[in-house]
Amino acid sequence: MALLVIDVQHGFDEIEASGLGRNNPGALMEIGRLLTAFRAWKKPIFHIRHEGTAPNSFFCPGSRGFAVKAEARELPGEPVIVKRVNSAFIGTDLEARLRAAGIGTLVICGATTNHCVETTTRMAGNLGFDPWLVRDATWTFDRIGPDGDRHPAADVHAMTLANLHQEFARIVTTSDIITTRGESRNNH
Repeated sequence: MALLVIDVQHGFDEIEASGLGRNNPGALMEIGRLLTAFRAWKKPIFHIRHEGTAPNSFFCPGSRGFAVKAEARELPGEPVIVKRVNSAFIGTDLEARLRAAGIGTLVICGATTNHCVETTTRMAGNLGFDPWLVRDATWTFDRIGPDGDRHPAADVHAMTLANLHQEFARIVTTSDIITTRGESRNNH
């Protein structure tokens, strides 16, 4: 079992400052709890970073937005994988690292629920991993639909979890992971 911490970067501060609502304000605290637990258990942790390629991206290398939030900062020896698209598996060596280490179960947290977290979770399931998406350690923002209608972040988050539930991932809480000490009953 390994922990994937996806895109917990300051670029999302800019999105929040733009006026879009955000759900799950306790997500950073829960990510911190997961990191503490996985470190205590000496289980693998992979830090995923998004590198923006557009000149106006909030996640351009060297910018404040590319920097990682303090709650999710890696420790020496914990790998950092930089991606340029929504999936942590595309254009990276994540899959090869996981397979080489014999890791089958992935505990996934980070931002945003309906973008990079969802895409990585779907791909993990399609690649034969056993993804566990931690619902209280992810968050998203309000979305504006194609007709200009606003969808609240809590609804977007809930719908993403519903879409992934049982077909692509197990939907769990931080407490579920900590209670089981990160042990999968059906690990493959």
